[in-house]
Amino acid sequence: MQEYGIRITLPPSSTMTKAHLLGEDWESFRWYSSEKARDHAFEEMQRQPYNYRKGDIVQQVLEKVERPRPNVSPAR
Repeated sequence: MQEYGIRITLPPSSTMTKAHLLGEDWESFRWYSSEKARDHAFEEMQRQPYNYRKGDIVQQVLEKVERPRPNVSPAR
């Protein structure tokens, strides 16, 4: 199971939210098998995309998240 993720949401001022194209509670997740892979992807996602025009602003909020590990009792 991939435990390390990035939660993507939109800021309240997002035109995608205000135009009701995506709901105010829209969110998406990307999951990774290691913390290192997640952290690398997080850094890449914070960069300005190469296909954006100069002055365009990425409208996303990124948050590192982890899935809770299930409580597993040791076998007796």
